[in-house]
Amino acid sequence: MDMFIKVLFLVVFFAIMIGVGIYCRKQATNVNGFVLGNRSVGPWLTAFAFGTSYFSAVIFVGYAGQFGWRFGLASTWIGLGNAFIGSLLAWNILGRRTRVMTQHLDSATMPDFFAKRYDSKALKIAASIIIFVFLIPYTASLYNGLSRLFGMAFGIPYSYCVIAMAVLTGIYVVLGGYMATAINDFIQGIIMLVGIVAVIAAVLQVHGGLTESIALLSREIAKTPSGTEFFGAYTSFFGPDIPALIGVVILTSLGTWGLPQMVQKFYAIKSEKSISTGTIVSTIFAIVVAGGCYFLGGFGRLFGQPGADGKPEGGYDNVIPSMLENLPSVLIGIVVVLVLSASMSTLSSLVLTSSSVLTIDFIDPVFCSKKSLSEKKKVLLMRIFIIFFIAVSALIAIIQANSPVLFISQMMGVSWGALAGAFLAPFMYGLYMKRVPKIAVWFNFVLGLGISIASFICNLTGVTFSNELLEYFKSPINAGVLAMISGIVLTPLITLIAPAKDTARTDQIFSCYNRKVTVSSKKSIGENESPVPVAQKPKKKGKKNN
Repeated sequence: MDMFIKVLFLVVFFAIMIGVGIYCRKQATNVNGFVLGNRSVGPWLTAFAFGTSYFSAVIFVGYAGQFGWRFGLASTWIGLGNAFIGSLLAWNILGRRTRVMTQHLDSATMPDFFAKRYDSKALKIAASIIIFVFLIPYTASLYNGLSRLFGMAFGIPYSYCVIAMAVLTGIYVVLGGYMATAINDFIQGIIMLVGIVAVIAAVLQVHGGLTESIALLSREIAKTPSGTEFFGAYTSFFGPDIPALIGVVILTSLGTWGLPQMVQKFYAIKSEKSISTGTIVSTIFAIVVAGGCYFLGGFGRLFGQPGADGKPEGGYDNVIPSMLENLPSVLIGIVVVLVLSASMSTLSSLVLTSSSVLTIDFIDPVFCSKKSLSEKKKVLLMRIFIIFFIAVSALIAIIQANSPVLFISQMMGVSWGALAGAFLAPFMYGLYMKRVPKIAVWFNFVLGLGISIASFICNLTGVTFSNELLEYFKSPINAGVLAMISGIVLTPLITLIAPAKDTARTDQIFSCYNRKVTVSSKKSIGENESPVPVAQKPKKKGKKNN
């Protein structure tokens, strides 16, 4: 009976996802429809697409497990940072300008934006290669986290879980494109919201509720890298390692501003209302889902034992599954569908981004320079590359499962750091500053990749540094932070030294922000407005005296 309940959850879930793909197939016949949903995606779909692409099994299993173990309840700050920096500020600073300028430039992808904004075909090709290479390890990490839960719930071999998830995601993305992804994201987002609340309540009840769980956790002893002991550090405001905590908050929050699969959600915004509503909805979604995941992970030490090296037995990726394995079958079914929703929504966003970038920004300009591919051929190629990306990432996930080199959060950290480090500054400044030169964009590409690759090599080879600062930035997470912050600080300096020369062209691009629109006085009080006379009710005629 228990297994029947779990399987029933999955069958219903998969049927809905595939049904949506079939329903949306007619809207995915051209590039604009397949990649952006014809720029007609409403506020709720856009907000949930942003949130579900943001949070996946990497967050729920990898990051929540690792950082909940390391920082205790202070890891909740990571979720709050994701909400207020990664969602609220991202929508306010990037949302409207991205939508306006990308439509003005007729740009459907981030590499295409770089090419048209900075007048460089080479930037377009370079950006597409970076995305192609560094989205794959991130995609592979999604399978890893999900499959650990599947193995716990069903006892299914890891490779079977990977293949099943890959096939099902591929079906609805290939059929319906962005619109199918957005509708499924909305459904999956609802499941995530309900599921995380139910799971937190159930897990805390294992030790007698919230108060008892916190009391038990407060008796744990945390050791910092220097060896100093803090009693009750896992329930303290900032945890035992403040610098490391800040690094994680910055990477996972500010990093979304430069990730192509996240920024592309702004391209598809339908209207002004979509921006205002989407900002609120996506922020609340992040508070509940991300804040809930990290808060849950903060109790990880109550369900696992530290090994000789201080890390949990079975690794960081086993922390969350160990918290859930003794829950009732109904809750385990909810958890599996929750994490499946999170993973499939992010996976669909990643492979759609990768395939569109490779087709539009690499294959078409490089191999079809004399005559551009037709809309029909582009869509066909994108569908082929979606299958290709899913297959490659699944293969990497299966191989990586037998390798001790990287666990989930490290794979995500390398990918996220390289992409955000390369793209964040030139994309953001490209929306606001006219004078940013091409050399500044190239500088960010080289800097972001250089720092992230150097960190990856150091971790792969086991190199250690006597210098504490170098050892701190050896971490893929901290290396990504260094790349992003360096780009944000140095790009304006490069602009002062070598500003862009084609001012007429740049002025024409930025003219999109000067287009006149008519709004109601609720949005703008206006200037020098003459008072409008208010209609007066007619006076009642008095009775005539006879």
